[in-house]
Amino acid sequence: MERHADRCAPLHDEAGQDEELKGKERAELRSEAHHLSPTVHVGQHGLTLSLISALDDALRTRELVKVKLGNKDDVKPKDFAASLAAATSSEVVQVIGRTTTLFRENPDLDKKRGDIPPWRR
Repeated sequence: MERHADRCAPLHDEAGQDEELKGKERAELRSEAHHLSPTVHVGQHGLTLSLISALDDALRTRELVKVKLGNKDDVKPKDFAASLAAATSSEVVQVIGRTTTLFRENPDLDKKRGDIPPWRR
């Protein structure tokens, strides 16, 4: 996909601080995430170290990950998505129902113009 190299350009400014995803970037990631199945499922124990570790591994290898939340009534999906994003240094792309999509660029992945994105592999 030709847009892959542009979309995965570094999200860091010169000072090294993270930038927010722009509207167009977020829209492209949402359209890419539409066809993905949830990779990480949150169980009854909620936010645990093993969950953060699994999500961190998934973000490192795939960059774009869907997370399915369990049926805990006391947790609001948007708040939980923000907690996951903060714990993994990622960005919330979208929250639909109890499914959230997170994105974190991995600069160590070999990306060339025309390659398929890592989340499609």
